[in-house]
Amino acid sequence: MQVDYMIVGQGLCGTFLSWNLSKAGKKVLVIDESSPNSSTKLASGVINPVTGRRIVRTWEIETLLPFAWEAYTQLGKDIGQDIMRQCNMLDFHPTPQMELAFRERLTNEHEYLRVPENTDAWRIYFEFPFGIGEINPCLLIDLNTMLTGWRKELVAQNALLESKFQLSELIVEPHRVSYRNWEAEKIIFCDGSYGFENPYFQLLPYAGNKGEVIIASIPDLPREHIYKQGINLVPWKEDLWWIGSNYEWNYQDLHPSLAFREKVELQLKHWLKLPYNILDHQAAIRPANMERRPFVGLHPIHSSIGVLNGMGTKGCSLSPYFGHQFTQHLLYDAPLNPLVDVQRFKKILSQ
Repeated sequence: MQVDYMIVGQGLCGTFLSWNLSKAGKKVLVIDESSPNSSTKLASGVINPVTGRRIVRTWEIETLLPFAWEAYTQLGKDIGQDIMRQCNMLDFHPTPQMELAFRERLTNEHEYLRVPENTDAWRIYFEFPFGIGEINPCLLIDLNTMLTGWRKELVAQNALLESKFQLSELIVEPHRVSYRNWEAEKIIFCDGSYGFENPYFQLLPYAGNKGEVIIASIPDLPREHIYKQGINLVPWKEDLWWIGSNYEWNYQDLHPSLAFREKVELQLKHWLKLPYNILDHQAAIRPANMERRPFVGLHPIHSSIGVLNGMGTKGCSLSPYFGHQFTQHLLYDAPLNPLVDVQRFKKILSQ
């Protein structure tokens, strides 16, 4: 059977790439073995325009944020689901130094930072000796609904092969690829942490890190905001909350750790005044990289093979934009941002 493009993986990257190509009239085949513990399915779904202890703007957020708003809105319409809402973050300062740092940044950052009104109203829910800052706007994406909804569309289009991709069955030729009984012009790997072992792209400077998340029931906590103090409390399904996350670079295994759970429980004990019940604790590996810039584009030697990966913790904001940019590159040879173009690693990928 003939398609235009094969796509390996249906996380954020695979979803947006297949969606964009389908909207452009191209026939795709997405090859994906559904995994409940993929990094996308365990992600918070938060798009935060500022980052770090210095509270600086994230890379290219002025472009990425409005693009993400439009892309998630349209994809939600296409699957008949509301998958995005604005959900601003309340940042509870843990020290007077952090409060001072926030107020100093506020003098120069008027677009995304402010001090919320009537902060004392939050003392019903939280214990906090210092002030609160607000990050506005933040977006919250319902990733599970989005992935499930688009997967149903792929099934309806006979465009999903639900099985684990076997590289040994891939035949690569200069201008075409074949896999089992499928043929395509190109195959694009959107395979997340599996990319670490992909022989075509394993020399890229991946730097996977382990993240853990706890799912808890906190029925009486208002769901109009994301709350932050050391950990993030993010509204999830029904009365459930996503609590996380850590960034463990030197992990020994992929299992949830007792240390992370104890850290979360200790933080909640000193911060949250409401009762809660922990229901689940999971871990996953993020496909991050040392440059903190995505990997986008075609292999410098094997032009029928491409990659869209390495989004790290910013996948919700990066994937819509670069999924679209890669689509334009594939269809019309439009230029890729040189900071993400995988051709910047031409020397090592040519070995």
